[in-house]
Amino acid sequence: MLKTEFSPEQPWFETVRALLDLGYQGICNDFIGKNIEIPHKKPRKSKKNPVTSLTDEQKAENRQLSRVRTLVENAIAGMKRFNILVHDFRNHRPRMDDDVIAICAGLWNFLLS
Repeated sequence: MLKTEFSPEQPWFETVRALLDLGYQGICNDFIGKNIEIPHKKPRKSKKNPVTSLTDEQKAENRQLSRVRTLVENAIAGMKRFNILVHDFRNHRPRMDDDVIAICAGLWNFLLS
């Protein structure tokens, strides 16, 4: 779905910092960008690699990334408290959905301050 919305030929992630979860593992193969951050995955156990744990440095990086992503996820959940974002949007005016999301984000930020 990401490839349909954002063409891989364009440099989308050159100027934007993308904090992703492990569901987007292959994004580095499809898109170009230095600002794509994905947590380290625990290695699989095999004969060549009997130790299946992350290093302390990798765990610290994952923890830091998780802290930032938690703030973003909480903000999205807060915006969804306004039920217009949860239910089907039946208005057919062009770009009205973007306006509604901007209004909900503004109200959520106002509520936090």
